[in-house]
Amino acid sequence: MDQYLLDTIWLIPVYALIGGLLAIPWSPGIIRKTGPRPAGYVNVVMTFFSFFHAVLAFFAIWNHPAKEVFIPWLSTAGLNLTINLEISAVSVGALIVITGLNLLAQIYAIGYMEMDWGWGRFFSLLGLFEAGLCGLVLCNDLFSTYVILEVLTLGTYLLVGLWFSQPLVVTGARDAFLTKRVGDLFLLMGVLGLWTLSGTWNYSELATWAATANVDPTIITLVCLGLIAGPMGKCAQFPLHLWLDEAMEGPVPSTILRSSVVVASGAWVLIKLQPVFSLSPVAASVMVAIGTVTAIGGALIAIAQIDIKRCLSYSVSVYMGLVFIAVGTQQNEAALLLVLTHAVSAALLVMSTGGIVWNSVTQDVTQLGGLWSRRPISGLAFIVGTLGLIGFPPLGSFWALFKLADGLWATHPTLVGIIIIVNGLTTFSLTREFSLIFGGKPKQMSERSPEAIWLMVLPMVILSGFVLHLPLVLQSLSLLPDWATLNKDVALLLIWSSIFGCSISSIIYLGNIPKPIRLPWQGLQNLFAYDFYTPKLYKITIIFGVAQLSKFADMLDKFVIDGIVNSVGLFSLLGGEGLKYSNNGQTQFYALTVLLGVGVLGTWLTWPFWGVHLMKFIF
Repeated sequence: MDQYLLDTIWLIPVYALIGGLLAIPWSPGIIRKTGPRPAGYVNVVMTFFSFFHAVLAFFAIWNHPAKEVFIPWLSTAGLNLTINLEISAVSVGALIVITGLNLLAQIYAIGYMEMDWGWGRFFSLLGLFEAGLCGLVLCNDLFSTYVILEVLTLGTYLLVGLWFSQPLVVTGARDAFLTKRVGDLFLLMGVLGLWTLSGTWNYSELATWAATANVDPTIITLVCLGLIAGPMGKCAQFPLHLWLDEAMEGPVPSTILRSSVVVASGAWVLIKLQPVFSLSPVAASVMVAIGTVTAIGGALIAIAQIDIKRCLSYSVSVYMGLVFIAVGTQQNEAALLLVLTHAVSAALLVMSTGGIVWNSVTQDVTQLGGLWSRRPISGLAFIVGTLGLIGFPPLGSFWALFKLADGLWATHPTLVGIIIIVNGLTTFSLTREFSLIFGGKPKQMSERSPEAIWLMVLPMVILSGFVLHLPLVLQSLSLLPDWATLNKDVALLLIWSSIFGCSISSIIYLGNIPKPIRLPWQGLQNLFAYDFYTPKLYKITIIFGVAQLSKFADMLDKFVIDGIVNSVGLFSLLGGEGLKYSNNGQTQFYALTVLLGVGVLGTWLTWPFWGVHLMKFIF
């Protein structure tokens, strides 16, 4: 039975794909009699099959070596394309997280989108998303990974643009798609460049090749930078981070997946390619620098936001920045643990705030308040999600942050300080958001804001329980360090940074200090509030440059290319008109005209061959 579950592991993404395909007939205009609800029910059933299969397969593969499965796809004219899958405890565990969160998100979506007309399209796209993510973690081939990432980029565009009648939604979908395309273009260059160096795209073979490879440092650095650019876009890292904020215009149920497992797709590729990155110290340093800038910058920006979604979107970029730091310093186990703990906690935070977005008049946190008595379950879920995301023992992210900081304690003390600062800033930001939403007295916009319906509350309760019990799950799998060998200094620094951030934020936003809180220097306040002016930098650099290049290309096309074509056409027209009026009915005259034309054309074509010798003879 265990062997059968592992041999059919490829069915897990197929279940989700079937669910997505079966939901299409309920799109508007195809099936109307039953309404769109069956589309959601079909997807929930198929996702449950995926989750159940993944759980059983995990117990079958645990404590067993990884195995590869080769599925022949196409063999013709010397071209052999084979789907290469890797079945390991890590990949199957990732399947459990993806299918489990997608199952909860779909149940949540049934309540959230109760009266929405886009059920069929939405649930079919969720099925496509789940299938792509499951295929990504099973895939053991870089080129196939790139293809799947392209599918996920398209899925992001379609999901964000679900409500295409709203201008902001269209703009957000377009910006998310184009920003990711920038990273994907450089990723493709890196994928093709790596093939010329290693001769393989198989991750296992790449790791073996990297162990003994002797390549030109400049070339491997350029290839690695291209490979980093793709995950930069997927993980919303600076300067390709703005798409995640724009993508928040989409439905909240899709945001649950986007903020938890979709952004982690880039991190997964980084972890798989870590042996290749070890060949280039420059690329590793660039990765660490990108993660550091994004982690600190995103944490500062989140503090100054007032939109309930934007406050959380930047914390996603922050933790993906920590993953960049972990991979750049070869802390792969810490990176995987960060991805896991962040995924479940971030999904819980989005669920808890999604109910407020669902039935509240505003998303401005400064106009909310006093919701603790009206939304106790959402408030508790937000607290659990916050504690699961920061360095608060014994919950999950404490162990992930501790493992990363402990691994860097002896070699990179500066990075340990950055991790501590980021944890304190994130704690401050999340406590601030909780205080503004649930603390204080009810305001005009929040006086009538009841708890969400049970279909949205149930996933929150289930996920809250999992976040609270995650340390026990990790302990049972022997993935947590022993308390006796714990680095007490690192643990205390993480705990005190969490306490400090929470205390300062509580005093400011729950105390009697006049609101709104402003920094002493207005310029610094605006710098954080307007995302370090990154959109303006885009406008005066990339957008301006592309616009000028487009204008130049338009002028070149209009006055040069079209001019040449129009000149030839005008010459032909005038020549034809002239020949029309020179008709005299004499055959020898027509023959002479043809011979002269052929002679002139032949002289023009052969001029480079005999014209030079003629000029030398004359002079």
